[in-house]
Order: sequence, then structure tokens, then C-alpha cells
Amino acid sequence: MLLRLNNRRALYTLSKLSRGYLDSSLTRILDVHPEVREALATKKPVVALETTLVTHGFPYPTNFNLSNSLENIVRSTGAIPATIGIVEGRIKIGLEQAELEQLANPPIPGSVVKISRRDIAPAVSMKAFGGTTCSATLIFAALAGIKVFATGGLGGVHRGGESSMDISADLQELTRCPVGLVSSGAKSILDIGRTLEYLETLGVPVVSYGPSKQFPAFFTPKSGFEVPWNTESPYIAANILYTQAQLGMQNGALFAVPIPEKYEASGAEIQRAVDQAVAESEANGISKRGKEATPWLLSRVAELTKGTSMVSNIALLENNARIGGEIAVQYQNLVEAEQPHSSDTVSVYVSSPSTQPTQIPSSRANTEPTNTTQNDNASLLVLGAAAVDISARSSEVDSNSASGSTVPGNISLSLGGVARNIAEASHRVSPQDSVLLVSSIGDDAFGHLLTKESENYGMRTDGLLLQKDQRTAVCNMIMDSQGGLTTGIADMSILDNAQIEAKAVHLIDEVKPELVVMDGNCSSDVISTVAKACNEHDIKIFFEPTSVVKSSRILKAVENMTNRTSPVDFISPNLIELREIFETANEKDLLSKPQYWTALDNFALTSRYRMELEHLSRVNVSDEDPSRGTLSFLLDQGMAQMAVKLLPLFRHIVIKCGDKGVLVAMRQNPDSAWRSEQGNIKARCVVHHSDSDTIVLSHFPALPVEHLVNVTGAGDSFVGILASYLVRQPNAFNSPESLTQVIDVAQRAAVLTLGSPYAVAPELSRLRQPIGYI
Repeated sequence: MLLRLNNRRALYTLSKLSRGYLDSSLTRILDVHPEVREALATKKPVVALETTLVTHGFPYPTNFNLSNSLENIVRSTGAIPATIGIVEGRIKIGLEQAELEQLANPPIPGSVVKISRRDIAPAVSMKAFGGTTCSATLIFAALAGIKVFATGGLGGVHRGGESSMDISADLQELTRCPVGLVSSGAKSILDIGRTLEYLETLGVPVVSYGPSKQFPAFFTPKSGFEVPWNTESPYIAANILYTQAQLGMQNGALFAVPIPEKYEASGAEIQRAVDQAVAESEANGISKRGKEATPWLLSRVAELTKGTSMVSNIALLENNARIGGEIAVQYQNLVEAEQPHSSDTVSVYVSSPSTQPTQIPSSRANTEPTNTTQNDNASLLVLGAAAVDISARSSEVDSNSASGSTVPGNISLSLGGVARNIAEASHRVSPQDSVLLVSSIGDDAFGHLLTKESENYGMRTDGLLLQKDQRTAVCNMIMDSQGGLTTGIADMSILDNAQIEAKAVHLIDEVKPELVVMDGNCSSDVISTVAKACNEHDIKIFFEPTSVVKSSRILKAVENMTNRTSPVDFISPNLIELREIFETANEKDLLSKPQYWTALDNFALTSRYRMELEHLSRVNVSDEDPSRGTLSFLLDQGMAQMAVKLLPLFRHIVIKCGDKGVLVAMRQNPDSAWRSEQGNIKARCVVHHSDSDTIVLSHFPALPVEHLVNVTGAGDSFVGILASYLVRQPNAFNSPESLTQVIDVAQRAAVLTLGSPYAVAPELSRLRQPIGYI
């Protein structure tokens, strides 16, 4: 009875993990990367990758670069990689680049341990760093519901194992973990015949993934031993795993992939080196040191072959990663083809064939516990609208002909709201739980949808304020046949209340963010109160204007913070919003106050500055396409002049110019790296120095857009990525190099979303970079 109960609990935990949820007891020791969590929750194919090849298999930086290469190869198949390791005692299913760097190049050589089943609990308890072996990776892959794991070689029965009993834990783990293991057979340093005999005893299917039933011997495609089955089809391999799952079998399967044909010729030479290394290990006693033996043998083989074995090893690893991705994709296709939709959901079908139905939980649905409280701290807090977007796109070129009536078209439903979009974009490139969205939602179907889908994305939901008698914010957009916005209605009244203001101020005090982003959907009173709280805690403020009508709501906050020079740190208007902010500030006499004129006079703008600005206005919008005109709008429409005149109110103004690129206007302190820079028109940059300030105007051309699907979330994705990197590197704007890097990443995020049917492209996760990137 106890055994059955434990099995049921394990299955329940595994089921929750595979849908993106973490049991509260597991969150203490285990982190699922947001990209992996979302992939599991939304039923995307995932491939597990191990880290002993990083920690014990290859020298630095080969190990670091190889791990990234394997992840990219998995992505190229349409699957999501999940590199597994242990960092400071936390099990990581999916690694940040900075975490991978810690494993690949530890500050203390030898401090990273090799993790098998027996080492997991001690490593977690002692806050160790560890590379997971095949056996440990199988355990964590199975726990997360990952069905395919790609590696190099499987452990097995060691030579002389019949007397030493030296048998790898990998083999036994294949009987416990329902995972397809893709490897190039067993390591060539092992007794392959006895390894196959032991796998047969354990009941693990062994399938040669090639044209013959020959079992490969790692560096060579033929070991001299045959297995009962072979296939070259990822579909059949996937079907083997799927059939086992249908039968409730808890064991895995081994798919043995021969080394690519290009590397067969060197196999015989490498095998001779293997035999020599094995003989040496037996003579010097290394063969009796357990898990130390394999790294020593591989290192000795690499030495004897003068690096040839390393090249072959990398080639087979990369080939296995590709095949693993292909099998994972086929497995997920089988699941989707045969799994009916739950009767406890109402499906709203998105008309675009590239998107999946959105499921709204009904009142009858059995909902999982809400994962509401994560860490006490958050580095980024985003305040504003969390909404459901309903988009209607006409299929007729001239929809005006049907004015007053309906027209044929497509209607789609997705998550939206400027603040929610910004938070999701930031979340996709940030450490887990570091982004906190603060918004109000109604106790209705749309509110439940927002909460549930946010959890599925791995986002925090403890900042969502449930309003019993309010409607969840909805934005209904009407678009023409080309995807351009024609008109729309935004029901955002839920944000105009004192409760969200109090919630935001409380959370700012509690989680102590480094940056607060507010969108213009909040009322001017809420924005002003929250800005005051940020001012008191010395927290930087980023304002996203949202729309022309709402863009000037930040000015009340500016007016109330007269004690700060450039009281708002960042603002991201488009060209129309910039003009609205300037004109409204002028009407409110914010540009006539003595402190404003003192700040502007300190800029001490000279005729040289004006000349450089004139030269910048003559530069082409695009170096590749001169027909798109010049940057003359900067002067002709007064955009550069207005931006500079607003710098006493906003320290950094990031102007989204659409297909004309991005213009950054900012004032820098005398101690920044810009102090040693001069204007460079070829680099599209004007720099002016005074005694107290450095004024910079820098233009960045738009990146090419190959596929335009929708325009609704591109600007939000741009801001979300920008905010995330400003948290990780607060001085990103303080030098030409780092400014160029962060704007480039933000622009790439916008392009990815322009080509996606979603308000925020899931592919933004590819833009994650190590902490020291900028």
C-alpha cells in the first residue's frame, strides 16, 4: 500500500512538472528554466542535455562552446534544449549562460563534482556545484516529464567487471526512467558485450539507429555485436517511446547512433589508443578508482591521439543532439495527434494556422494550486495593464465598403496589456522569479485565463490583484487585411482605483526592485504616487507612454518630484508620443520653471553641436536602402530639438521611430565613458560636452523584418528586453559599446515579435545572455 501511494505521489509531482508547475517542496531545491517550463506547459518538444561533458569531459573553453553548440542544434530541429546541472546546491533543469560558465570554468579547479544518483542529496545539501552524469540526468529528465535525452556515450560494464562488479549506474537508471536515451552506444573503454547482456537482463530496449543492427562502439560504428532492432526513422524511435508510455512501462529505451561517416576512418587509430589507455589505467591503478577512471581515460586517449579523439567526440555529440531533437519533435506530434482536449475547458480557436487554441478554464475545471509566492525580492517590477487582446483582422482589402456591417475575417484571442507584455518579455531573458508584474484582474473567465497562462509561462502571479466586482481589462483591436491597426476599444477601467496604487507601493517596499517600469494605462495619480515611492527608495523609473492620449500622464509625477534632476530615468515614446509629451509639458508650464531653465542652460549647447545635428539629419535612414530617405525628420519635424529640451525632465529618452529605427537622447554625468567621446556622424552619433553634462543623440537603424505578422507587441518586447538588461547592467547606457549592444538586443526582440502571432514572441528566450554580456 505504501509503495502504491509513493508511486501515485511521484506521478502527481511528475505530472505537475510537465505542465510547468513546481510542487512547493521541490521549489526549495529545483529550478526549471522559464523557457523549459513554458515548453513543458505548452506541450513543446524538449531534449535533455547532461553537464559532465562540461565539467569533466572537455577543457575550457571547448566545454562551454560545445554546450552552447548542442543547445543550438537542438533548437534547429524545433525542440527546446534543457541542459541539466547543479549550481550551489540547486538542481537546474535548463541553465543560464552565467551558470553554465560557473560549471565550465569554476574559480577553484576541481571544485565541481560529478553527480550520479548517489551524489544528488549530498550535493544539494552541501550547496555543491555538479555536472550531472547520464544517470542523474535521466532522473531529472524523467522528473520533469522530458522524454528524450541526448548524450555522447552510455556507461556500462567495465572491463573486468565480472570480478570487480564495476557497473555504471546508467544501466540501472534506464529501468526506472521512461526516457529515450540517444547515445553513440557504450563508451569504447567498456566491455560492450557484457554491457549489452546486462541491458537485456534489465529489459531495456536497445535499438541501433542506423542502416544495420550493429551496435556502435562510440568512436567506431561497429562493435562486433548486433542488437535485435534497428531503425533510421525518428518517427519509429518516437513511436517506441510512445508505445511504452501507453503501456505504462516505466523503463526507458536506448537508441545507439553510429558516429558520422566522415569520422569512421580515424576510429581504428583511436581504438588502439583506447586499448593502450585502458592497459595503462590497469597498470597505474586508475581503473580501480570508480568514477575517476572515465575522465582519466578520455583525457589520456585525447593525449595519445593528439586531439583527434576530441574532434570525433564533438562530432558524435552534435550528431546525437540533432537526432534527439528530431525524435522529440516526432514524439510530441504523436502526443498531440492522439490526445483529446479536456472537457473541462472552453477552446477559443485562433484563426491563424500557426497558432494553437487558447483554453479558458471553466468553472467546472479542476485547477492546480496557484503558484503565487516566489522569492521575497524582485529586481524588476512592472506596473500597468494585464489584459486579454481580441484581434479582428479583415480578409478584404477594402473593408470600408461594408461600413455599418460585418466583413469576413479572422478573430484571435491572446494575452496582452502593455505591462504584461513588458513583464513577459523581461521574464523570458531574466533569472527565475526576478520579474514581478503588478496589475488588477477581474474575477471572471479572462482573469482566470491571465493567471493560469502566466503560471504556465513560469511568470510570477503574486503581483496580480483580484477585483471581485470588476471586469478584466480587454483590448479589442480592429486591423486591416495587412495587419495594420485601424481602430480599437480598450476597456482599462479596472486600473483606475486606489487598491492597485496601494498594492504597488507595498510591493515596492517589500521586494525592493532595482527598476520600476510603469505603463500609461495607470492613472496620473497612481503613476505619481508610485514614482514618489520609487524616489524615496532611490529606485530608477522607466515610463512606457502606451498611447498618445496616455503619454502625458507621467508629467504629474515629474511636477511633484522637483527635488530630482531629470526625475524620470527612462522613457520610451514613439515620435507622436514625444510631441504630445513636449507640448503638454509646455502647456503645464513645466518648461518655464527656474530649475528647468537652469538645467537647460547648463547644457551650454554650441554652434558645433547644432552643426553636427545638421550633418546627422542628412544621413540615410538605412545604409542598405538609400531610397528610404534621410534622418531629416529629426530637424524638419523638431524631434531632436524636443528630445533635448525634455532632458531636464527625463534623463534617457529612447524614441521608437518605427521603420526609421531608434533615437536615443540622454544626458550623461561627467564621469561616464562618454566624456572621452566626440561626435561621430559616420557612427550616427552627436556628442556635446559642458562642465556639468554630456548630451548624446545616437541613432540606430531599424533591423530588417522578414515576416510581418502583427505589430501589437513589438514595442512592448523592445521595452521589456531593454528593462531586463538595465537591471542586470545599470550602466548599460554609459558607454557607446554597451549602449549599442543593449539597443541591438532590444531591436532583435521587436523583430521576433513582429514575426510572431503572439503579443510577445516565445523565441525571445533565445536572447538570454550571461550577466557580463554588456
